Amino acid sequence: MRITRFETLMANAGLRNYLFIRLHTDTGLTGIGEASLEWQEKTVETLCHEWVGERVLGCDPFDIEAVVGGMIRDQYQGGATIMTAISGFEIALWDIVGKACGQPVYRLLGGRCHRRIPAYANGWYGGMRTPREYAQRAREVAAMGYRAMKFDPFGVAWKDMTRDEIEGAVDLVAAVREAVGPRVGLMIEVHGRLSVDGALDVMRRLDRFDPVWYEEPVAPENLDLLAEVKRRSDSDRHSARIAAGERLYSMADFYRLTALRAADVVQMDVAHCGGILVSKKIAAMAAAQDMRISPHCSVGPVALAAALHVDASTPNFMIQEAFAEFDVPWRNALVRGWNPIRDGEFVPGVLDAPGLGLDIDDEEISKHPYVKNPFPSLWDGDWLTHFTQNE
Repeated sequence: MRITRFETLMANAGLRNYLFIRLHTDTGLTGIGEASLEWQEKTVETLCHEWVGERVLGCDPFDIEAVVGGMIRDQYQGGATIMTAISGFEIALWDIVGKACGQPVYRLLGGRCHRRIPAYANGWYGGMRTPREYAQRAREVAAMGYRAMKFDPFGVAWKDMTRDEIEGAVDLVAAVREAVGPRVGLMIEVHGRLSVDGALDVMRRLDRFDPVWYEEPVAPENLDLLAEVKRRSDSDRHSARIAAGERLYSMADFYRLTALRAADVVQMDVAHCGGILVSKKIAAMAAAQDMRISPHCSVGPVALAAALHVDASTPNFMIQEAFAEFDVPWRNALVRGWNPIRDGEFVPGVLDAPGLGLDIDDEEISKHPYVKNPFPSLWDGDWLTHFTQNE
């Protein structure tokens, strides 16, 4: 069996454009992947057609280690754009392999380790401004069945926060905690906004709300600073974990993250770090350091499916990010109604079809053409206004 051709298909989904990839084989089997990357979808698509696709044409889809490893080696410059293009093709290769074997991908990765795949809600707080609004929306999310939710309470903070900014963040977190009670986990998203001292100060003030983790408290590429936050927070006996990794793109970066033990939870993004097999390797590095994984996934349903197969087959998996119910209304239609979330939890049975377990709908995709630069800057004062499923 050989790859004979490929297609890319783009669909707008509000804040993002989802870039899907379909590989064709000489046996008639096809495989789908996703290479969505905020602001850079057109650039990723160009790379798919100018470089990555040519490296995959003619290959045996079972040769994932050699084909993808060769591309990661040969791309030379690195970074999110090329790694996302490579990841999208890698995911599609696994879809073909699963279909050829008549097995879901997770069974080819070691089989099921988890009967439950817990989810945490993200994207739910778009348009919210006041503590009262956050609290009301958080109650609604908890009523949907979610036992954990993530949010960024820091506005447009950068490095060090004023007293008023800190008090505003504390008020938002306090309101959410009171609204949902002690049994719903709260993940505090920092988006790499703060300095080491600024992050530690905020963590001390928020610890009484018992957060599950603080995510990217400092610039994500500076692993030494992240390790300092981790070390000093441990010495201060903070109860919450540190989570990071969504904006790392190479095995070497993840090796350093785990070797430094600069976080407690590793958040590789399957659609950006090299794909499914690389994600399993990262998970193994994390496991050796007694670290958990919680794959980042803020893009489309095919990338989510890939992450779920990693989750199901990985012993040190913790919890999976869930944007799906806070996305555009047409999200599920793009993949023929595939919807893995029920009552705030992912349903393992949706993974049991051969391959990834879903397919894309070309006609539905064509109804939602590409929109240039829809994703807001997180340092734009209006970003929360646009951070909603209705935009």
